[in-house]
Amino acid sequence: MAKSVFYSFHYDNDAWRVQQIINMGAVEGQTILNSQQWEEVKRNGRAAIEKWIDEQMSYKKAVVVLVGSDTADRPWVDYEIRKAWDSKKPLIGIRIHGLADSSGHTDSPGADPFANVSLRDGTKISNYVRLIAPRGSSSKEIHADIKANIASWVDQAYARS
Repeated sequence: MAKSVFYSFHYDNDAWRVQQIINMGAVEGQTILNSQQWEEVKRNGRAAIEKWIDEQMSYKKAVVVLVGSDTADRPWVDYEIRKAWDSKKPLIGIRIHGLADSSGHTDSPGADPFANVSLRDGTKISNYVRLIAPRGSSSKEIHADIKANIASWVDQAYARS
């Protein structure tokens, strides 16, 4: 098995798609909280969410941002990208909008979440971190491309020294 990774994503919109990626078994990721568990963490406030993210990410070798239609607008995804960057964890993005959800629907591509994060010198993290668009014209083809390549994509994630 490849590196152990932390998955960053928009829970409400993409949990089903992310679960498909976890079930591939190509890389080891954190367990996704079910909706009741996530609501419990959220009820305890911002500090509790940050603590949960920090603990989950602390022993992971890389951070993979799974990008759906609304991922770039999510404040916790932004926090996770900044945390990964500041912790010097290898970081990569993979578009997942082409995977079907529980109803069999795919989604539209979203903005690059790395373009939202500016560094002190004014450059964007998107200048350094790749956002991969899996190949395929169907959910099945995209699933196969992710499964075949996610381990090597994680191995090629941007790691700052």
